[in-house]
Amino acid sequence: MPPLDMLFLPAAVLYVAILLTLVAYGVNFVWLTWVAARGRGRSPASVVPDQWPAVTVQLPVYNEMYVAERLVDAACRFEYPGRLEIQVLDDSTDETAEIVRQAVEAWRARGVDVHHVRRSVRTGFKAGALANGLDLASGELVAIFDADFIPAPDFLVRTVPVLCADDGLAFVQARWGHVNRGFSLLTFLQSLSIDGHMVIEQFARWSAGQWFNFNGTAGVWRLRALEDAGGWSQDTLTEDLDLSYRAFLRGWRAAFLRDVECLAELPVSYGAYRRQQHRWARGSFECAIKHLPSVWRAPIGLRRKSQATFHLMGYSIHLMLLCLSLLYPILLLSSVGQPQAVTVFGIITLFNLTALAPPALFTVAQHGLGRRWWAAIPGVLLLTILGAGMMANTGRAAWQAIQGRPAVFERTPKFGVGREKVEWRKLRYQPRFDGLVLVEAALAALDFATAAAAVSRGTWAIAFYATLFGVGLTFSVALTCSQAARAAWIDRVSNRTGAVVAQPSPTPDA
Repeated sequence: MPPLDMLFLPAAVLYVAILLTLVAYGVNFVWLTWVAARGRGRSPASVVPDQWPAVTVQLPVYNEMYVAERLVDAACRFEYPGRLEIQVLDDSTDETAEIVRQAVEAWRARGVDVHHVRRSVRTGFKAGALANGLDLASGELVAIFDADFIPAPDFLVRTVPVLCADDGLAFVQARWGHVNRGFSLLTFLQSLSIDGHMVIEQFARWSAGQWFNFNGTAGVWRLRALEDAGGWSQDTLTEDLDLSYRAFLRGWRAAFLRDVECLAELPVSYGAYRRQQHRWARGSFECAIKHLPSVWRAPIGLRRKSQATFHLMGYSIHLMLLCLSLLYPILLLSSVGQPQAVTVFGIITLFNLTALAPPALFTVAQHGLGRRWWAAIPGVLLLTILGAGMMANTGRAAWQAIQGRPAVFERTPKFGVGREKVEWRKLRYQPRFDGLVLVEAALAALDFATAAAAVSRGTWAIAFYATLFGVGLTFSVALTCSQAARAAWIDRVSNRTGAVVAQPSPTPDA
């Protein structure tokens, strides 16, 4: 084994490479923010048709007893001048199936063309349910809404005319809103993150003519484009991102509607949030492995290729933070007596500047929504800590994607909560305890030890970032353990007393 000082040069080279990559991401965030701010108020062309195309609305549902009826009711209230059919694609194995059956029967009695579609085997998970529904669909357009969404009655009359105005559009994507934004600190931070993705990233990519993805819900597809792209596939965990890129590679385009909001429920459980982020990260890496070779071979410009790479590899930022977390102690230990270490550590100043880009993006997004952007700054700073706490979770997702083993689609449970306080831990669908917290706790301890060593060496930038990483990981561990312990205690008390599982109160209109 080589002495520690021999590790300095390779560690320093890797360190600089990571920082330069992070700088590239930071510059891209600045560009996206600038494009979104400059294009504010821009919207796709829209034409009200003389004859409205037939639309099939698909509602994929799996064990969502607290929100399924809300979803069916919202879809059946659509005000659409053309022919409309609604499919509730229900793979549920619990009481949800009966709840959906009753809701569908009630709306059918009122003359709504809504169908309860059941499969005996949940092959392909959500992608399989959507594909199965298409075999029965009669619409030229297909609108999709996940179980936690609450589309407004005018959703279709605001989105379909965009597809009617441009035959080259494969889909239109609406912006996500949040019915429970103020429910807790966790939901508030999630809302900031999703607002940044929608208002800045998605809008800027569309505005600049770059590729962006269908978000899996709150959008409308042209059936011809969906079929031309090869239909739904189950070989990645993000079937929406996969289908989007297959459509783009076939020459289709898409439109993003920043002014059309579709309300949704954010996860209130940190365990559910972890699961959701893991699925999104793993699916993104799987799509990158699957599509980046085709993207770089495609007859498109260099800017579009580079933007597609930034897009598909967005979660790699967490991987680079994880690498820095492991590199910092090596650099500190191997740089003793190395005068060139001062130069290497000085490069982090450049990283400090570009590290401001993501917070600026989230802040500008709040301004774009007409909110008091300065009031969101504390939340944006906390969001940075929340993101740092996801590094190990994303690292596991990347490793699983590289292994290429078949994945199980684990949905993110929702509890039908809005702004009102609900003891959701008494409800079903509690996520299993994630043993990854043991790894996160070890990494947090390493980061705090690194920070202490950096302070003693006077390398303040490393001390700051190591502390930031440690705080983020500690937050993840503490919230995961505390919520799991609280849910287990409530479950134990309920079993001992024979208490009935609580039902959430109705969600207010927002």
